[in-house]
Amino acid sequence: MKKTILVTGGAGFIGSYLCERLLRDGHKVISLDNYFTGSEKNHIKGVEYIKGETKDIENLITEIPDVIYHLGEYSRVMTSFDDIDLIWRLNKFGTFKVLEFCRKNNIRLIYAGSSTKFGEFSDNGNGKDQAPYVYFKSTNTDLVNNYGKWFGLDYAITYFYNVYGNREISNGKYATVIGIFIRKYKNKESLTVVSPGTQKRAFTHVDDTIDGLVLVGEKGNGDGYCIGSNKEYSILDIAKIFNGKIEMIPEKRGDRKFSKIDFTKMKELGWSSQKNVEDYIKDKINV
Repeated sequence: MKKTILVTGGAGFIGSYLCERLLRDGHKVISLDNYFTGSEKNHIKGVEYIKGETKDIENLITEIPDVIYHLGEYSRVMTSFDDIDLIWRLNKFGTFKVLEFCRKNNIRLIYAGSSTKFGEFSDNGNGKDQAPYVYFKSTNTDLVNNYGKWFGLDYAITYFYNVYGNREISNGKYATVIGIFIRKYKNKESLTVVSPGTQKRAFTHVDDTIDGLVLVGEKGNGDGYCIGSNKEYSILDIAKIFNGKIEMIPEKRGDRKFSKIDFTKMKELGWSSQKNVEDYIKDKINV
């Protein structure tokens, strides 16, 4: 059945792929994006784009959607120490406004939580308390769950794991690992690996992520939908695939050693990851 679906962060990396898929599935798709990391280069023909922040959602969105996929939050761990005011505005106040919009208008919410809350961090602390980003995202999942209990909100919470693919950010403060490595390799630069390099990540292709996300949107209920690859790699192992020069740099505050993944609820929906990060990298660098 055709639905009207709002995607916050729809001009971003993952959000643009989600918009593309939902449009292909026959839905009317609206994007709300502040273009903090999103780009007009990611626009998909047929999607309605609205520029603005989620804190202003009630004023900006005049057509009430059936479903909101809320991806439009600040999403970097180590830079979050320097951006705490921004995280508060985008992740706490903005998400509260999205929740209220859903509550008042009986809208189903698919919330993108953060898998970082499940990880052990390099300074031996408890996952959710080690960086502002992780703390705010973790407490947001608590709030979404409570809106379900308090107000009967129809919702599901997903968790992404180091998503990679075309359109990922490769330059600047908010660039991601695979994107950075591919850019540096093509520019014949050393690949910089944060010490100790043994940090494990479940790198997951954006196509697999979107397949899982749409499935949760259609059939998911409640918390715990971990959309991650079933194979983990260390950052150093990923760098070695490029067969280039590697430079180790000092450990950074907030960097986690690994992420815990519970596939139970995704398996119940019939989902598993299909693509392999090694194949993707080798294709990109023509090995």
